[in-house]
Amino acid sequence: MSRIGKKPIAIPAGVEVSVDGTSIVVKKGNKSSTVETHGRVGIEVADGNVVLTRNGDDKESSAFWGTYRALTNNAIEGLATGFAKSLEINGVGYRANVKGKVLELQLGYSHPINYEIPAGLEIIVDKNLIHIKGADKQQVGQTAAIIRGYRKPEPYKGKGVKYTDEHIVRKAGKTAK
Repeated sequence: MSRIGKKPIAIPAGVEVSVDGTSIVVKKGNKSSTVETHGRVGIEVADGNVVLTRNGDDKESSAFWGTYRALTNNAIEGLATGFAKSLEINGVGYRANVKGKVLELQLGYSHPINYEIPAGLEIIVDKNLIHIKGADKQQVGQTAAIIRGYRKPEPYKGKGVKYTDEHIVRKAGKTAK
């Protein structure tokens, strides 16, 4: 039995939630997000809450119940407050700039890396920090992971791109006898 699926989702002020067949449509202003459930869960919108119910008693139904509840909650939270990730660049000569809709990274390679910023995301560079903001939790996390993947932090000096809350376990270098 899913403990997550049981919880009703409170709808914040300014956010509208409606059911369109088997999909949940979340709107705030001119932005909208859709969660397609493929008829795997029952959906009710009442009293300022969204409640999802299971269609059966099997294990798969319980898994879908918790998954779609989490996806719906992320869609509502994303439009209400948004999601953010921060990356830190460490290394001599490593830097980042935003030029229009392109993030230009200098990460110690012989060429700059140009990353096209996806629609719906905002990337801000502040010295050696890259802030990624957006309404879609999956898109924000995936973009942060792609940028981190260009130069993962190495364990000896800690050079590379890392999450700001990530701790790099350092290794000892060579020692002279």
